Amino acid sequence: MSTSTPIESTENYCGTTYAARLLGLSVGTIQSLVEKNELQAWKTQGGHRRISMPSIRAYQRRHNMPVTMIENSHPTLKVLVVDDDPVAREMLSMFSSRSEVPLDCTVMSSGLEALIDMSSIHPDILIVDLNMPGVDGFALLRTLRRNPQFARMSCLAVSGLSSQEIEARGGLPEGVIFMPKPLSMNWLNGFFAAIIATRQSEFLASLT
Repeated sequence: MSTSTPIESTENYCGTTYAARLLGLSVGTIQSLVEKNELQAWKTQGGHRRISMPSIRAYQRRHNMPVTMIENSHPTLKVLVVDDDPVAREMLSMFSSRSEVPLDCTVMSSGLEALIDMSSIHPDILIVDLNMPGVDGFALLRTLRRNPQFARMSCLAVSGLSSQEIEARGGLPEGVIFMPKPLSMNWLNGFFAAIIATRQSEFLASLT
């Protein structure tokens, strides 16, 4: 198993939790399969495991498993959650694992960690807490918005700060959506579904 350089395109991998969901196995079993080299994987600089989608499909064929409908019916959204609150991270991670919308969620506790791994994870959606020690959500969003590599990434800022407090700290970059804490899971599910619908429409339009 490689531990640094991805063995696949960044568009052709998933995280451990999503791999477990695709194969109907526990996260622990997925980790064991990786250690036995039955699934190909690598780790990002920040230590987050990425699993090759072709190796998942090969595993399904070897074990006469049907290709998971989640993988075929909709594009998977890669979601990165950055929040120093462990309760918020756990809540969003559990929501993602149970969501009917196909999500591959990675959680991090700091903006610096996100900056280190952003290029290798390349999320479709960033959910970031604004008020964090060190590299906070403001700094993370401003840095990423200056990078054309992440121009299409949807950004959702969450915080207990008031709109006046946010403006006093320089406001949010253009295009960033703000939602106050606590974040509504019903709203979030609709947000994810809307992004998937938009991307499906864009794909269909590209075929005509």
